[in-house]
Amino acid sequence: MSEAGDAAAGQRLFVGGRWVVPDEGYYEVVDPATEETVGRAPEASRDQVLAACAAAREALDGWSRTPAGERAAVLGRAADLIRGRLGAYADLARAETGATTGTARAMQVGVAAARFRRYATVEPAEWAIPPQINEAGPMGRAGVMGALAVRQPVGVVSCITSYNNPWANPAGKIAPALAMGNTVVVKPAPQDPLSVYRMAEALEAAGAPAGVVNVVSGRSTGVGEAAVASPDVDMVSFTGSTAVGQRIAEVCGRDMKRQLMELGGKGAAVVFEDADVGSAVAGIGTTFSFYSGQICTAPTRVLVQRGLYDRLVTELAAYAGRLTVGDPAAPGTVVGPVISAAHRSRVESYVELGRKEGATVVTGGERPPLERGFYVAPTLLADCTNDMRVAREEIFGPVVSVVPFDDEEEGVALANDSEFGLIDYVWSGDVARAFRVARRLRAGGVGINTVGRNMEAPFGGFKKSGVGRDVGSYALHAYSEVQAIVWPG
Repeated sequence: MSEAGDAAAGQRLFVGGRWVVPDEGYYEVVDPATEETVGRAPEASRDQVLAACAAAREALDGWSRTPAGERAAVLGRAADLIRGRLGAYADLARAETGATTGTARAMQVGVAAARFRRYATVEPAEWAIPPQINEAGPMGRAGVMGALAVRQPVGVVSCITSYNNPWANPAGKIAPALAMGNTVVVKPAPQDPLSVYRMAEALEAAGAPAGVVNVVSGRSTGVGEAAVASPDVDMVSFTGSTAVGQRIAEVCGRDMKRQLMELGGKGAAVVFEDADVGSAVAGIGTTFSFYSGQICTAPTRVLVQRGLYDRLVTELAAYAGRLTVGDPAAPGTVVGPVISAAHRSRVESYVELGRKEGATVVTGGERPPLERGFYVAPTLLADCTNDMRVAREEIFGPVVSVVPFDDEEEGVALANDSEFGLIDYVWSGDVARAFRVARRLRAGGVGINTVGRNMEAPFGGFKKSGVGRDVGSYALHAYSEVQAIVWPG
């Protein structure tokens, strides 16, 4: 058996550079497409989580003083190792998450490798501030002052990740945190932690020193709570629900810990009568297929100008009906399962709630006729109003709600009438209007005639969709403190 463990014996924790047998035993990770066991994941004890945080603290001084180029080289080697094992890693990701083969290869493992490669590029950690002539200060002297802004690592970062992408999401936290000289404790989602342990293996093989990267997992809420509350932790980077994020923020607030929160979303897609309907349908349709709607950036709340309403509903229904639901390993599959039986029941309960609220189920709403797996048919709810729960709450499944509006003012008002504000979308043939509307939307990001993202653009939310920004250079700031150094010129 390898140090990390094997499928039969069970995966081990990664603490302080050692692969450790979990105190609380193991639990089964289930393939949501087949309901078969993928592997046995470790259940850490609270003491083991605290030991991981202590190991990260012990490693911090040495790693933070390691030259940035050497840290970057570790990330680069990790990127190469992940890319070299893409096929096997993608197979594991597909089995853990139910993502289609294409999504697992390109958007999960492929994006993870790209993120490690991105932060293997060393960027300046300091920048000069123009000299300033100061008036006489408390010492009674005036003069020219020079200044330099320097990025310093925050310290030990607890990275708590979501189940929808066990490769890209952790990599987006780990890579910039390590690049800036922080050490990390990663607590992956309990549904699909095995991929994160493979990432830890790659980092170990790439030369990350003992304690720089630690991974602890478990189904118990106590695992995550310990990773947040540990006195050795300086920052928590969390991706998940708003409700959990609020509880984490309360704990962080007591000790003034830095927070980076990417939370829930209920993205509004504002579609005007002059929109390219094909583009709008294809973009909104990603809610049905991409991670089976289990993604916070999805345009799940479609606001359509009334003159286009009937046509868009018809074409969206036709689009959803053409999507192949089934085995994510099959070449033609577009829509895989949701993560678990419990989550399938939750999504189905929202569809039934929509019916009771007065929405019309135009397509979907039933369980696909498949013998095994946690599948939900792509579902379109029409005749919705913005006060319905299906239009206000994050369903996190392949369900789209459609609400009509009359004019630009109403469309903007409806889009902003939400407690969320992660990413919204605008479709219009009038580019000037699209940009005007985008500037009025209370969301951290706005897509104009696209659901694509620029991975150097800041990512994060307004309102209850989060705190802080990451991705690209913004992540380097997110995982660092800025220190000002001044001197007489």
